[in-house]
Amino acid sequence: MQLVLVDTSVWVDYFGGARYATALDALIDDNLLVTNDLILAELVPYLQTRRHTKVVALLQAINRISLEIDWADIINMQVKCLRGGANGVAIPDLVIAQNARQHGCVIFSLDKHFQLIRRVCSGFELLH
Repeated sequence: MQLVLVDTSVWVDYFGGARYATALDALIDDNLLVTNDLILAELVPYLQTRRHTKVVALLQAINRISLEIDWADIINMQVKCLRGGANGVAIPDLVIAQNARQHGCVIFSLDKHFQLIRRVCSGFELLH
């Protein structure tokens, strides 16, 4: 199976109510889970302010894929989203989608924006 880039929304669910805990635990057990610096930048500050140092250390120990942002590609993806009626897609979501595509990863997200991006842009998969 491909590596899975776990989006912030899944981590928030995992820490808050764990509706998708079984799926995330399986990815952890199978060593298929990856993260990137953008996702960590969304998660770590909140956890640090709450003094969850062990959780921060565990997140930072996850295999990290490099972020090589291709701004021309991001702009192209945003144009496709706007033309395809996928309004309101945030740049960080486009960066995550592009990053997953660059590294051949599947995206695991609860954020509906990734479904919108996938509808108009090819080259990445979503975990359902």
